[in-house]
Amino acid sequence: MTGPLSDMSASWDVGSTLRRRHSAEDNGAMARGKLRIHLGAAPGVGKTYAMLSEAHRRVERGTDCVVAFAEHHDRPRTEVMLHGLEQVPRARLEHRGAVFEEMDVDAVLRRAPAVALVDELAHTNVPGSRNAKRWQDVEELLAAGVDVVTTVNIQHLESLGDVVESITGVRQRETVPDEIVRRADQIELVDMSPQALRRRMAHGNIYQPDKVDAALSNYFRPGNLTALRELALLWVADRVDEHLNEYRSEHRVSRIWGSRERIVVGLTGGPEGRTLIRRAARLAEKGAGGEVMAVYIARSDGLTAASPKELAVQRTLVEDLGGTFHHVVGDDIPAALLDFARGVNATQIVLGSSRRKAWQYVFGPGVGATVARESGPDLDVHIVTHEEVAKGRGLPVARGARLGRARIIWGWLVGLGGPAVLAVLLNTVDLGLANDMLLFLAVTVAAALLGGLLPALASAALGSLLLNYFYTPPLHRLTVADPKNIVAIVIFFGVGMSVASVVDLAARRTHQAARLRAESEILSFLAGNVLRGETGLEELLERVRETFAMESAALLERAGDVEPWTCAGRAGPGPRLERPEDADVDVPVGDHMALALTGRVLPAEDRRVLAAFAAQAAVVLDRSRLQEEADRARALAEGNRIRTALLAAVSHDLRTPLAGIKAAVSSLRSEDVDWSEEDRAELLQGIEKGADRLDHLVGNLLDMSRLQTGTVAPLIREIDVDEVVPMALGGVPEDSVELDVPETLPMVAVDPGLLERSVANLVENAVKYSPSGRRVLVSASAIADRVEVRVVDRGPGVPDDAKDRIFEPFQRYGDAPRGAGVGLGLAVARGFAEAMGGTLNAEDTPGGGLTMVLSLRAAPEPLRSPKDTAEPERQAL
Repeated sequence: MTGPLSDMSASWDVGSTLRRRHSAEDNGAMARGKLRIHLGAAPGVGKTYAMLSEAHRRVERGTDCVVAFAEHHDRPRTEVMLHGLEQVPRARLEHRGAVFEEMDVDAVLRRAPAVALVDELAHTNVPGSRNAKRWQDVEELLAAGVDVVTTVNIQHLESLGDVVESITGVRQRETVPDEIVRRADQIELVDMSPQALRRRMAHGNIYQPDKVDAALSNYFRPGNLTALRELALLWVADRVDEHLNEYRSEHRVSRIWGSRERIVVGLTGGPEGRTLIRRAARLAEKGAGGEVMAVYIARSDGLTAASPKELAVQRTLVEDLGGTFHHVVGDDIPAALLDFARGVNATQIVLGSSRRKAWQYVFGPGVGATVARESGPDLDVHIVTHEEVAKGRGLPVARGARLGRARIIWGWLVGLGGPAVLAVLLNTVDLGLANDMLLFLAVTVAAALLGGLLPALASAALGSLLLNYFYTPPLHRLTVADPKNIVAIVIFFGVGMSVASVVDLAARRTHQAARLRAESEILSFLAGNVLRGETGLEELLERVRETFAMESAALLERAGDVEPWTCAGRAGPGPRLERPEDADVDVPVGDHMALALTGRVLPAEDRRVLAAFAAQAAVVLDRSRLQEEADRARALAEGNRIRTALLAAVSHDLRTPLAGIKAAVSSLRSEDVDWSEEDRAELLQGIEKGADRLDHLVGNLLDMSRLQTGTVAPLIREIDVDEVVPMALGGVPEDSVELDVPETLPMVAVDPGLLERSVANLVENAVKYSPSGRRVLVSASAIADRVEVRVVDRGPGVPDDAKDRIFEPFQRYGDAPRGAGVGLGLAVARGFAEAMGGTLNAEDTPGGGLTMVLSLRAAPEPLRSPKDTAEPERQAL
């Protein structure tokens, strides 16, 4: 089953191609070619066959179409489809003694067809080709204005490599970047059921008969094929969805097209949200490819009744059910919800029944009724009942505690005592009712500024009673004779309430802005630490303790629901917590981790920032553990690399002298040849050299293994350098080294055996690379409290960027032959030097060559040799 899946408006006939090229030439540039991809779920579904069938249809329409590269894999039906199509000759490349055929990009460009067929887009070209990957060849053809039809399997997409490996157990080495496939003008899915593909395999239509059984029992198992097919279908469906959204955006289509079930869940942050999410998930399961999108709409002023903790729980729930969570800002909640639903091309909206009480409907019909009325015929609106229906929304009440205890007390004193004091003062002077009302209103505003809404309301009520009793005829009675005065008192009370509400709202918003600024500074600090990766777990917990003025802070974790809690990190002098329930404040982080604090109980508004700290603490802990695992993995990888190199060394460098020894011994034992004394001596000398080489090689291997395992324990004692260095020259020809080691040098604190091995390895390496006739200089000198031994050669030298690499195990510089050793000498020398507290570095020799500088610790002054004073005495004599 095949089907084109995007951009069917692309025209492929030769007339349109010529028109496109002429138009591009008129504009001074070559138009880019179009790319069509036949995508399959597995080998053998018929991608190449479909591509060749498309080519025949185009040729019949008169399109200039050639086969740039197509591989029939000895499949008769595919091979027949190549008949009648022009094939561009392939390039022949030689690699490792074999000849391979690749697409000849230059030949295709010279041919300049309208359409080129290129099989296997993810193929890796043979070294020496024009490009490393075939998709790069295709990019060149497209840039030259050639339309390309190609094939690729879903497992070759770069982003799906891990998924395919988890399904099939096979890591795909040949991949193509997703962006190359996404940019295709057309993607055609070549689909086949797993049963049909296995039958095709069993009939020998895909692989040779001797490979069929192995393929059916491994890669082509029904489960593998079904999973790969689903992967291909979903990937193509997502691309179709992207093209559909682009089309709707370009053509400004606002109507909803129900091509796929998308269910939007409107959340308020209340406890009913979990019920709505689960209900939407069940609705999505009933439709093919259903998608759940939960959205919370916050007002732009930031004042909301939503619980951050409840929203976090609901976000986790919707993501666990395979949906997505979205946060939208909008003052008109119904309009914002409908705009979001139409923007994502949703087909259904799930809302909860209103939590408002009956009397609250006088303020409007509610969000649910408004959305249902305005949704239109394209959107289905589901109103779901829940346990919180008609229990009230729990709107936020202005809490005076935000203003501080002192301000609250002063607010009540002004609100209750101010009108009384003002009434006493006004009894001494007659200012008129209007002025009296303004003075009482000023006291009400002062109460609102100091104590908030409640003291202001009390001040307005008390001021109204005092105005009525003392200043409104009949005096000293709670009755009003003039109806105009009744209106004035009512207006006074209303204005007092209004002014108090506005002042209280401004005070609360100022407090909230200050708090949000403090929170933003803390969160900015956390974000900076996340980006820089600077804060450790203990430092972060100490920051939590200081920020919230707590006694102690600890991060607790456990392996499972019934496992005991353990402390992953703590800060502060407080008692050690055994479980989160013992703390004054605990914030869960996932299912098996919690941030616990002791000292005091935090208010609810502090828990939002505390939750961010808790999440960051979990991230820091995970990062530290991942770093530890990475370090262990790096050590294991280094060990594996050394073992692999060791095996490679043993396989050749150890085998070569053994083969020479065996050949010499076999020759000596042979009775067919009568060896002369000279020949016998030569064979024995060869055996001796081979044995010496084996001894040296095995010694280095053993020394390297000791260094790698950390079992080198140097026996440090004081010794003269001139006693050790000459002994290290026994392995090189006598006339190859020039020695310059003064007897007056201070003694050094070293292990004589390790020092001898280090110097011997350095000298042998220098002699190996020195030109014929140029001797290696070995000198020593004292600098401050160090003694330096220098091994100077006049060889080719080493670049600066390679001076450290030559001390790594199994490293050879340049074109050193295999017989030159396994590359352990310098690594062993540096390892022994560092074990004795010394250093070994490489420097350039002035005039060309390399100088090895072995720096050793000089022995303390009392331990100096008597030779240090004997030399001046001899000179005096």
